[in-house]
Amino acid sequence: MSRFRFPAPSRRLVSAALLAALAAGCTHLPPQEPSAMRDERQFDRARLAALDGVLDNAVAARKLPGAVLRMEREGAVHERGFGRLSYEPDAAAVTPDTIFDAASLSKVISTAPAVLMLAEEGRIDLEAPLLRYFPECKGGGKEAITVRHLLTHSSGLPAGLPARPGWSGDAAAHELACAQQVTHAPGTFFRYSDINYILLGQLVRKVSGMPLDEFAQRRIFGPLRMRDTGYLPLARTGAAAIAPTQKGAADAALHGDLAPGQLLRGVVHDPTVRRIGGVAGSAGVFSTARDIARFARMLLNSGELDGVRVLSRDSVRLLTTVQSPPGIAALRGMGMDIDSPYAQRPRGTVFPVGSYGHTGFTGCILWIDPASKTFYVFLSNRVYPDDKSNVLTLYTELGTLAAQAALSTLR
Repeated sequence: MSRFRFPAPSRRLVSAALLAALAAGCTHLPPQEPSAMRDERQFDRARLAALDGVLDNAVAARKLPGAVLRMEREGAVHERGFGRLSYEPDAAAVTPDTIFDAASLSKVISTAPAVLMLAEEGRIDLEAPLLRYFPECKGGGKEAITVRHLLTHSSGLPAGLPARPGWSGDAAAHELACAQQVTHAPGTFFRYSDINYILLGQLVRKVSGMPLDEFAQRRIFGPLRMRDTGYLPLARTGAAAIAPTQKGAADAALHGDLAPGQLLRGVVHDPTVRRIGGVAGSAGVFSTARDIARFARMLLNSGELDGVRVLSRDSVRLLTTVQSPPGIAALRGMGMDIDSPYAQRPRGTVFPVGSYGHTGFTGCILWIDPASKTFYVFLSNRVYPDDKSNVLTLYTELGTLAAQAALSTLR
């Protein structure tokens, strides 16, 4: 059994039922946003101007077509859209309402919270071996992999599923994931791996009886009133509201399923998740900066927002504080990045170790500093049109200036 104590399953099931009722019965009410929605007095305005200038320059340099930046600290909000949806002359301007492919932010706003919710209910043991839930995955050194190892990227599994020979569907993805061999003993080595979270998304479905997208909508996005957030966005909204990502090209090896000139807009950018069908534990969620800010506020409020509890305090702790096995230098929560090589750029040079967050391949950041109750959300489509733009230096600038804008007023 897990060594972590959660509320009794019966109490958690009652709470889940109440959350579902609230989500169903209160969707006509507007979400409660910070009381001082545009009060920027808690930020250093010169640093805010520098932050905006960096993004204006990035757009002008065609590092990305457009983006939305949102910062919050205790009711103060700075939010702005930058650039346009694409480089076409008639492209619409990006606004705070623009929906972006959130890529690997899906791991921390959908998959990991879903696993932790099921652990709260006693339906998943975080210390249990993977084979307890998926005995078909035996072999290849996977017997020692636990749910914790998957959540903290310490399973020893490869980074991703092979694309060849061609395959499609979730069942094929599961078979491929189960066929992989570990390259390092589980619990001894950090490697960021989409396979870990593909398996976790499948675990949510097996244990809950609901596909991951349905579970996330019922238990996370609905209760949090994240109205623009979910998988398969074209089922809810028109393509015009969504930032495009990839354009097909004859030489695009990773996106060979796209015809030359074919545009991805409202269809997940990640080619593995496209093969799966658009819903996976590793990617697939589309969202707005405003919605992801609601998720961040829930975490800063110990799992509760607007009177609705989504995660227990213990689950928030597991998600956001160091849970990596001993001896691993890369520090991860059961979801959030804290001090791995991937954390250093979005954290910048000012936010302390102990702040946490995640990035996404399409050009996305969520970074939260619980000590100052500050966070920033950055969503972009830097991958448009060909995956070639590198914005890693921009990430460091954003993280540093965001921290300076917030923390300089606290001194």
